Order: sequence, then C-alpha cells, then structure tokens
Amino acid sequence: MVATTMPDTTPRRGPLGWMLYALSRHLTASIMVGMVLGVVVGWLVNQQLLTGIMDAEHWARSFQMLSTIFLNLIKMLVAPLVLATIVSGLAHMGDSSAVGRIGFRAILWFIVASLISISLGLVMVNLFQPGAGVDVTAPAQAIGEVKKLDFYEFIEHVFPKNVVGAMADNNVLQILVFALFAGVGLTALGERGLPLVRAADTLAELMLEITGYVMRFAPFAVFGALANVVAKNGLGILGTYARLLGEFYFALAILWVILLLAGWVVLRGRAFQLVRYIRQPVLIAFSTASSEAAMPRLFEQLDRFGIPRRISGLMIPLGYSFNLDGSMMYASFATIFIAQAYGVDLSIGTQIAILLTLMISSKGIAAVPRASLVVIAATLVMFDLPAEGIALVLAIDQFLDMGRTATNVFGNAVATSVITKWEGMLQPMRDPDADEDVAPSRTSSEGRQGLNLDPDANL
Repeated sequence: MVATTMPDTTPRRGPLGWMLYALSRHLTASIMVGMVLGVVVGWLVNQQLLTGIMDAEHWARSFQMLSTIFLNLIKMLVAPLVLATIVSGLAHMGDSSAVGRIGFRAILWFIVASLISISLGLVMVNLFQPGAGVDVTAPAQAIGEVKKLDFYEFIEHVFPKNVVGAMADNNVLQILVFALFAGVGLTALGERGLPLVRAADTLAELMLEITGYVMRFAPFAVFGALANVVAKNGLGILGTYARLLGEFYFALAILWVILLLAGWVVLRGRAFQLVRYIRQPVLIAFSTASSEAAMPRLFEQLDRFGIPRRISGLMIPLGYSFNLDGSMMYASFATIFIAQAYGVDLSIGTQIAILLTLMISSKGIAAVPRASLVVIAATLVMFDLPAEGIALVLAIDQFLDMGRTATNVFGNAVATSVITKWEGMLQPMRDPDADEDVAPSRTSSEGRQGLNLDPDANL
C-alpha cells in the first residue's frame, strides 16, 4: 500500500502577514498593547531618551502620521456607509409609520439620557469641587476657531443643498436627511427601485469589508495617538490634573452604570452581553478620541449583537448628532469647574438655568468643530463667566475627550439596542464559541436583519 499524504493547506505568510493575521484575530488585545506602548514610547521621547534615533519633532510627526492615516481611512468610509445603510434599511422597512415611531422613541430616549448626563455632571462637580484652589493664572492657550452657536443657522444647515458636498465634508446630519428622503422614495417606487436597493445593500457590504481591512491598522493608530500626546506633554500633565481627571472619569463610570441599568430594564441579561460586543469600538473611540473612528466597527458589532441594520442604520447617525451623553456631562462638569476656579459662587437656580441651556445648545453642534468647547464657551459668555477659563481644561482636553467620546459611543449602542428591543426586532446573537475562521454569510436579507455574528470573529 502506498502511503498518501494530505496536501499542506496552511496559508504561507511572511512575518508581516503573520503580524496582520494576529492583529485581526486579537484586535482588542492588540489595541490595548498599542495604548500601553504608546504611553511608554511617548514618555521616552519626552525624556529625550530616543533622540539618538530622531529628534523630538520628527518623532511627534511620525506618531501623528500613524493616527492621521487611520482617521483618514475611517473618514473615507463614513459617508458611503451611512448613506447606504440608511437607504437600504428604510427601503426594506416598507412601513413609513415605523420610521416615525422609531424616531419618536429615539428622540425621547435622547432627551432623557441628556438630562441624566448633564444633571449627573452638575451633581458630581458640586460634590467634588475640583476647581477649588486651581491656579487661574495658568497661561492661556490657543483654543482655535470657535464658531458662534446660532440656532437658526443650525436648522438651515441640517438640510443639504448638495448631497455630494455633504458626503465630501462627512456631514452625517445632512447625509441622514438625504438618505431619509431617498429611502422613503425607494419604498414608494416599489419594484422599479429594487436595483438601487440592491446597490445600496452591496455598497454597505463593501464598506464593511473594507472596514475589516482598515481595522487591522487600528493598534498602530492607537499607539501613534497616545505616543504623540505623551511625547508633547509628558506624564506630568496627568499628575497636575490628576484630581480633575480622576473625578471626571469617576462621574463617567457612574453614568455608564446608569445607562447599563437602564438598558438592563429592557434588555435584561443581554445588556451585559452588549458590553462585550462593543468593547472594540469603545476602545477605538477612547484611544483615538474620535467617534467617527469607531462608527464602522460599531455597525459591525451591533450586527453581531442581533440588531438589524435597518434600525442601527437610522439610530447610530441620529445618535452621533443628538445623543452625546459623554460630551454633555463634560460640558456641565467643565462649566462649573471653571466657575469654581475663578471663585464664582453659582446659585442652584443659576445652575439649573445652565443645565437647561446645555440641554438646548448641545443639540445644535452636530457639524461644529471642537463641539464641546463651543458649548462651554457659549454657556460661559451667556452667564457672564470668564470664557478664558477654557484654557484651564484645554491642557488635558485630549484625555478628557477620550473618556467622553467612548461614553458617546457606549450611550448610542445602548440606545440602539433598547429601541430595537422595543420594536420587537432584536435577533439572536451568534454563538460566541463558533469557529472564527469560518466567515459568516453576508448576503443581504430584509435589510440584513438576520446578520448576527460573533463579536470576536475576523472580518
């Protein structure tokens, strides 16, 4: 008998290929390693221990390049992904009344969550008094261009005059408005609109496929973002503002618990499973301080959790514009912190007025650069508080931004899951012990409502 040998089907990879394969298989761990290495290498550069290789300026530029490349690639995906998912989801929904019902429930949730976030921020900042004893003679820093808030201009800005321009600017709110019209229009066209519906389905799948490739670069981007910050400021900045950072993050932790408990009321045990499913996009949002960077991965993880794309495709862009739980807590926390630093005693009535002001103004900053600073600056001026106090928090704004951005992503994931459960459309989760090497089917069916994947699968 002649012995036969099975052919070797193991893929042949070079060192770089194996590294990319390992990153894709263990993305969460790789991101955390990138965060730690970023802090360590950034500190070495800040202490001029690596100047024999390159000077500090070139190190900083190299670090920034890594994060910039990743953010540019992510921004490349945002506009077509949002447009395709909303158009496809609405076209498959078939019932325009469902869109109104989902929108009403979403806005109701957003208002309640906003009120809780801002109120908690006011309570915690009054309890901790982090501004007491702060040196208000700290040198002013360049804040950059801060656009004045104008309610009428914001309303006008919501409606796009050129959808191509809106996509070029990654204006999620304007893309959302156009996609709503397009999705409802395709529903009205019926059979004649099917080719465009299939095209939207395919485009969404293509964007998610590209997202899988881009995400393999995320650990390098995280490393670059944190290394750049630490290289410029050193670890000392964390010690100087340790009290403010610690108290703010403690307040954020309480907000996470409140949001998770609110989700548990509706989702029960699956609320805790949600944390596992969205840990990657939350980590990406935290380390890059960019909600956009987390959006494509968040769509994928909510698919895996069992949320139909026709729901998440509407909820996530809407939430990115109006459900900024972390940013609103930061606005209330920072506003009172500045007042405390300047020794301004605010009455309870004034603080309630500040709360209501933040509730309104925070809903009109979807497309404004440095949005949280805009809200804080406008509120300080409105209540005759020193606007130059922004310089006190600007020094560590990057670290504060990391926490509030991660909270924004977490809050939107909870809101989307709750609304989906209320609609009775929450699908089963894929078995978390399923073989990750077997790629799940990605064919579109009823707006991909049955696409439920393992959170750790390699896409």
